[in-house]
Amino acid sequence: MSTPVSSIRNLGPAYEESLAKIGINSAEELRAIGADEAYGRLLAAGSRPHFIGYYVLVMALQGRPWNDCKGKEKDALRVKFDALKAAKADKGLSDLERILNQIGVIERTRA
Repeated sequence: MSTPVSSIRNLGPAYEESLAKIGINSAEELRAIGADEAYGRLLAAGSRPHFIGYYVLVMALQGRPWNDCKGKEKDALRVKFDALKAAKADKGLSDLERILNQIGVIERTRA
């Protein structure tokens, strides 16, 4: 028996749908692979990077409110997010395109 992703605190139907598109169909699967791997897969599949989306996923898998993390812990999450984004979402972009993408000036193209 599998539990819906949306049964995890902070994750609703939209997150559940996004994860299903990349083959993560249950809360158990999501917990088994973890936030970094799941978010990396979303980025590799073409999802637009957004720190809050990553942050919410991390907090959800810890069973914490989405806005519970602050200060140094949040800063450390930002470093992890930036590394995931660079590895999964910014591949193949020129330095200029990467910077423009970071500030939201250009839309990512899908391969």
